[in-house]
Amino acid sequence: MATQGNREFDIRGVNHIALVCKDMARTVEFYRDILGMPLVKTIDLPGGMGQHFFFDIGNGDSLAFFWFPHAPEAVAGVSAPGELPGGGDIASAHGSMNHLALNVAPEKFDEYVEKLRAKGVKLGPVLNHDNSPAQVSPEVTSDVFVRSVYFWDPDGVMLEFAAWTHNGFTAADVAHEAVDAEGKKSRAVVLNPDGTPVAPRSRALEPAE
Repeated sequence: MATQGNREFDIRGVNHIALVCKDMARTVEFYRDILGMPLVKTIDLPGGMGQHFFFDIGNGDSLAFFWFPHAPEAVAGVSAPGELPGGGDIASAHGSMNHLALNVAPEKFDEYVEKLRAKGVKLGPVLNHDNSPAQVSPEVTSDVFVRSVYFWDPDGVMLEFAAWTHNGFTAADVAHEAVDAEGKKSRAVVLNPDGTPVAPRSRALEPAE
């Protein structure tokens, strides 16, 4: 997929995403043995603070898990979505990680869906995301830009296998103004008055009130 360059920082992809699990042994069994991610680094944190394990998710990127002895229990709809896409409300709290999408090749997508089913993973429906009013197509058409299937890990983390089905986004793909905290499109940060994308501009954070 073609991407625009970062004009502010030389960020080179994802170093790692850190999640929190309830049972590290069960997490290893799921991510290493079911999803096939190599376990590449294990850490026993000092002073009995817990553990920190890293899995290789490809392209030099890692998925990391903490285990803390006294971590609060997960709360569906707060710490993570309560439902998979296509099955109900997928909202989660501000600051939470809603889901982790793992990139897969489009020609392998259907095969991988069946492979997950064969391993006993409960899946949501396959969603072919497009630009139609429903935003989902029952078939793969030229308007579909990504194919997705969603599922849970043992701790209720929503995972996605995502396959891009196009050669890159264009200016036409930036077509919606961003809403503010009240859900209003109150200021033009994405689109100019004529509907064209706003040019990137370097900004500093407003002073805290």
